[in-house]
Amino acid sequence: MTAILKNFIGGEWVDGSGVTKNINPSNTNDLVGEYAKADKAQTEKAIAAAKAAFPAWSQSTPQVRFDALNKISLEILARKEELGRLLAREEGKTLPEGIGEVARAGQIFAFFAGEALRLIGEKGASVRPGLDVELTREPVGVVGMITPWNFPIAIPAWKIAPALCYGNTVVFKPAELVPGSGHALSEIIARSGIPAGVFNLVVGSGSVVGQTLLESPDVAAISFTGSVQTGRKIAQACVLSNPMKKFQLEMGGKNPLVVLDDADLKTAVEVAVNGAYFSTGQRCTASSRLIVTEGIHDRFVAAVAERLNSLSVDDALKAGVHIGPVVDQSQLDQDLRYIKIGQDEGAKLAFGGELLKRENPGHYLQPALFTEANNNMRIAREEIFGPVAAVIRAKNYEEALAISNDTEFGLASGICTSSLKYATHYKRNSESGMVMVNLPTAGVDYHVPFGGRKGSSYGAREQGSYAREFYTTVKTAYTYPG
Repeated sequence: MTAILKNFIGGEWVDGSGVTKNINPSNTNDLVGEYAKADKAQTEKAIAAAKAAFPAWSQSTPQVRFDALNKISLEILARKEELGRLLAREEGKTLPEGIGEVARAGQIFAFFAGEALRLIGEKGASVRPGLDVELTREPVGVVGMITPWNFPIAIPAWKIAPALCYGNTVVFKPAELVPGSGHALSEIIARSGIPAGVFNLVVGSGSVVGQTLLESPDVAAISFTGSVQTGRKIAQACVLSNPMKKFQLEMGGKNPLVVLDDADLKTAVEVAVNGAYFSTGQRCTASSRLIVTEGIHDRFVAAVAERLNSLSVDDALKAGVHIGPVVDQSQLDQDLRYIKIGQDEGAKLAFGGELLKRENPGHYLQPALFTEANNNMRIAREEIFGPVAAVIRAKNYEEALAISNDTEFGLASGICTSSLKYATHYKRNSESGMVMVNLPTAGVDYHVPFGGRKGSSYGAREQGSYAREFYTTVKTAYTYPG
């Protein structure tokens, strides 16, 4: 009988009020694990524990925080193959991708261990004679974290690590669909030596755990990654709460990749296929709009279709697999609905889009490539979050740039070109938070800011030293020496 893995509240592992089952999307007969489900009362206990732990942790020395975060980093990196296999098994991304994500989580904790030692203030002279002015940063308090299923260890890491680094306490709600990686990370954090209550894990639904975090006056800030619809609800709740909560939202993307006539065809194809289809297209930075100028359009489409035909779609744990399954039946149904929508809108399904059968029952979908699409179609405007991309023909660079920016989102964008002129112009004029030249739109280093514009993001950037903007508040202090 499978043991039910517990929540972590106030330094103790505790039973829940229900059970969440974690199913392997590569083999739906495989139960990855069962996880205790928190209710409102348990979530409130976690918040109370975090509140009680905040005064001491917020005053702890940088060395104490460095030691804890560094210990977490070392264990994650030492166990990256084991944890990567767990991640691939529960989420469906390939084993190399899973191991890579775990390594990134370890690197994030290492980075913020160092940041704990680098946080300094400023001191200057006042415009008034004889006064000193000091600017310092202080932690905001209890931070509620709501994370998605598509990066079940990296995204929690880039929220939890800076929160702890800067002296905040944490209540962490991982996605119910994939609780295994979040639970494993929580076990590592629990062994790091941080005091009881500084970090708390509550697995459960957004309607219960998430809503309790939003309603609690003791939660000072919410960091959320997920859908636009849920993000807007969180923003409204944070503004209306008393006291108002600080909030940070990372939401959707409908990211463009522009391919110009002068692009190296092989590079452009690899960039497009990686960005649009790897990780089963389940990345908010996936390049699902391929905007291609006329001179290279036909050659590009043919080469992409040929490349897609060479890819292996199978069990995420098998060697040599390029694309794993869709994460669950609900997401698979959504992908199939959008494939039908694209066909009904008049786009041509040039490749794929078929359900696949493999050795074990799983949510396998052949990557889909649409051509003859235009930027007014739903498949070009709405985030599908699956292995589906649409090619949009453009007359020239100017039209490609206009199409690229014609979206409510602004997370990532890319261009394939050998022209320094066009690369430079695109970097300056693309309305997105992250721009790639001759690289996939999905893929950002762990030490630089992550985030977008328009409907994709709201609030301070995540990752890197810019994370301090959300997890700290600035204090201005005057001293009159007398």
